[in-house]
Amino acid sequence: MATRSAGILLYRIRNKNLELFLVHPGGPFWQKKDLGAWSIPKGEFTDSENALDAAKREFGEETGVVLSGHFIELTPVKQKAGKLIYAWALQGDIDPISISSNTFTLEWPPGSGKWTDFPEVDRGEWFEVDTAKQKINPAQITMIDELQDKLP
Repeated sequence: MATRSAGILLYRIRNKNLELFLVHPGGPFWQKKDLGAWSIPKGEFTDSENALDAAKREFGEETGVVLSGHFIELTPVKQKAGKLIYAWALQGDIDPISISSNTFTLEWPPGSGKWTDFPEVDRGEWFEVDTAKQKINPAQITMIDELQDKLP
């Protein structure tokens, strides 16, 4: 069975423009990657967890922000490596500077015996649609398109 993740595409309208909140993965592998590296805040879940509940949990773990409101279900997408992403959109506003992410431990450099903690997300940012489509993992672009179609 393919790995599954669930996440939230947070959006806001600023000066009549749609803006999307994306996060950049933390850790040394992603440090110098930008275009195509960003994502919606998301994470894996199991059969015992409701996907929307998992999406809210993951958003909280990766940003420190607890969300509530009217969630818009989006069509799941499959990323290049086969991971299936379930997502919901929610209108809201958060300050990217104030986010705080959980961490993971990684041996770095590999084989060094030195274990270091890295944030799961090293930063978040609001982007207008065209820029978001350049920054986000290419498989997730359809989420942005679908959200645009569903908004009045």
